[in-house]
Amino acid sequence: MTLPIPILDDRSYEQLRDAMLRRVAVYTPEWRPDPSDPGITLLELFAFLGENLLFRFNQIPDQTQLWLLHLLHVPPYPARPSHGLVTFEPTRLNATTVPAVERGSVVTAGKIPFTVAEDVHVLPLVATAAVKAEATMPADPVLKAQAEAALDAAELTGDQTPVLFTSTVLEPDPTAPDFQPLDVAAAVDHCLWIAVRPVEDAPPSVVEALFAPAGALATAEISIGVLCDRQYPTVEQVTPCETVDGVRGARPPAASAAGAPKAIAGADSECAPSEVIAVVGPEPAPGAIARADSTLHWQVSSKVASEDGEPEYIDVAVVRDTTKGLTRDGVVGIRLPAIELERIGILEGDEPDKAGTRDRPPIVDDPYGVRFWLRAFPRQGVPEIGKLRWVGVNAAEVDQLATSPPRFLGEGTGTPHQQLSLGQPSVVPETVVVEVEENGDWVRWEVVETFAGSERHDRHVVVDAAAGTVRCGDSVRGRAFGIGDRIRSLSFRYGGGRAGNVPPGAISKADATGVTVRNPAAADGGEDAEPISAALDRIPGELARRDRAVTANDFRDLASTPGVGRAECLPRFDPKTKSFEAAGVVTVVVWPTDDPRHPDAPQPDAALLRAVCQQLDARRLVTTELYVIPPTYRKIAVSVGLAIKPGFSAVGVRRWAELVLRQYLAPLPPYGPDGHGWPIGRRVHPPELEAAVLQVDGVEFVEDIKVADISGAKPVRGTVELDRWEVPHLAELTVVAGPDVPEPGKGGVEPQATNPVPVPVPKDEC
Repeated sequence: MTLPIPILDDRSYEQLRDAMLRRVAVYTPEWRPDPSDPGITLLELFAFLGENLLFRFNQIPDQTQLWLLHLLHVPPYPARPSHGLVTFEPTRLNATTVPAVERGSVVTAGKIPFTVAEDVHVLPLVATAAVKAEATMPADPVLKAQAEAALDAAELTGDQTPVLFTSTVLEPDPTAPDFQPLDVAAAVDHCLWIAVRPVEDAPPSVVEALFAPAGALATAEISIGVLCDRQYPTVEQVTPCETVDGVRGARPPAASAAGAPKAIAGADSECAPSEVIAVVGPEPAPGAIARADSTLHWQVSSKVASEDGEPEYIDVAVVRDTTKGLTRDGVVGIRLPAIELERIGILEGDEPDKAGTRDRPPIVDDPYGVRFWLRAFPRQGVPEIGKLRWVGVNAAEVDQLATSPPRFLGEGTGTPHQQLSLGQPSVVPETVVVEVEENGDWVRWEVVETFAGSERHDRHVVVDAAAGTVRCGDSVRGRAFGIGDRIRSLSFRYGGGRAGNVPPGAISKADATGVTVRNPAAADGGEDAEPISAALDRIPGELARRDRAVTANDFRDLASTPGVGRAECLPRFDPKTKSFEAAGVVTVVVWPTDDPRHPDAPQPDAALLRAVCQQLDARRLVTTELYVIPPTYRKIAVSVGLAIKPGFSAVGVRRWAELVLRQYLAPLPPYGPDGHGWPIGRRVHPPELEAAVLQVDGVEFVEDIKVADISGAKPVRGTVELDRWEVPHLAELTVVAGPDVPEPGKGGVEPQATNPVPVPVPKDEC
């Protein structure tokens, strides 16, 4: 049955005005009002204000809606903080002290604060990352002679196969237009090499003190920051959610056993003769340190050579690794062995032809003197290092969060579900610490998600992250605050929003002394808090599914978390076999809210897919095999000819028609035929697009409309039938005035041949 919404007072402006006019004769009989009388003007003004007041009186205020959400345990999603990476540099070089940035320090981008996630020793060092990329034997006689000399110097045995390579150095600016990431997985030895050298203007005394046996490197950690190339996995690359962070399908290192094919190097014709080198991949030492907090072997170069004349490498301790083995953005903290500090350096006195051969590091430009090399390579059976955008030292992760000081919240009243404000919205629940003074002692109360599992004497509180409040139990489920008990919160973190998605270089101020700060890449991941209207729309679904993913709508709604622009559920669809009869399989297709790289065909990155996986994996049935996949696009081309009404601008009408078609075929809300994006699997039919174009003001009729599938080698014209897991990507759109409609899928006009024919000539330089 329909519940009527009561109207508390429905009087209009005219009714209020007439009612007041009727009372004039009762209260002031001597006044004979005239329409032009100033008193009538005042009366009409009050009638206008009264109508506005009654309108607000009949509305449910936001506070009432928030209490409704609170009563139903459906709080709005809080703001999500952005995340980024910063690097520090010392402002003054001192031979005895090294500045340090403590965890919890604040760096700012304008007025937006970011909190540093870990301690950083700001060393006067810089780093350059390089790999040994596979190459072919050069055709140039000089370069070929250099490569052959390197092969001879490598002194290969009969069971070793040479592999030619050239040194590839990671560019320092990941925002450059022609920037190319460093592909470590494609390296011939599967190693990431990092050359560590002092800063440009470091005095020799500072450098010697830094590398002395009792210097800063003996106790300080080297914080190596890594930005991985953004991964956009395809449908074929997605694994079930329970193995999203696993090691399924990982390749072992290339050189992991004696007698395996060795990597010997050369150079191609575009490289300098000094880069013609030969190498052999790394072999872990018999006593290599096996650390549970890193899936990689980390080693540092040594000044001394082994018995066979090859350079020795010393294992280093990995203090922390937030990069999952250099597969995600983060920081690797390493500590050099203090007892081996005198041995760390570069092997000297080696033959020039042996530079880079076997285990020797790649050759890079060395204007300031490389002091030592770090190298990292994966253990057996773990994922290899992928493509990297940036590598540097003195790095730290930052979150767009601020820290609140200890705060007195109030006194207990003994009432059930007493609620106290933390004073800040959008808090991080796991950072909230609540203490209650009981008999003179401060006792910490545990923060829980719900009182469902609480007993009557449990000291539990629930945090509303969006509103920034804490709430006690009712003495049945959780203990209530005692009468007169003082309540306080220790420091907690709060903040978030899209304002934190700042561009590279925006983070430029630090509260720590003696350092400067900069973010080499943009911070991302920030999302604003969910509006109340969106939270109210979630109420029926939340009450129906009770935080469980069973039906298709459950999976779709639960996947619509911050950062997700659209989600669709495909029951019994196996993305590997493309079968819709796979029992127990549920596939969820996810679109991001925005994608600057692919604005017309947005693709979620691996981080967003992992986040949705974690959200759904905790709520699915045990028997459900869950996949979270990116959308599959079918490229199409559309050509339209319009008849323009007289008096309308042909250019303006064409632009409006293009905009309407792009919005009509867009995959994200609020566009598409029904405002929810183009339906997945729905065909692209020319008459349907014609009906959309006819809605444009100024279009008299459509002369012709042509649609083509351009995803294959040749365009296929006509209605584009999509598979049940596909959506269209409008790759080409042509709108003309008149009946001469070009064929879709041409891809533009090809240039005509000229006489003479231009032929490029390679430059006489490297």
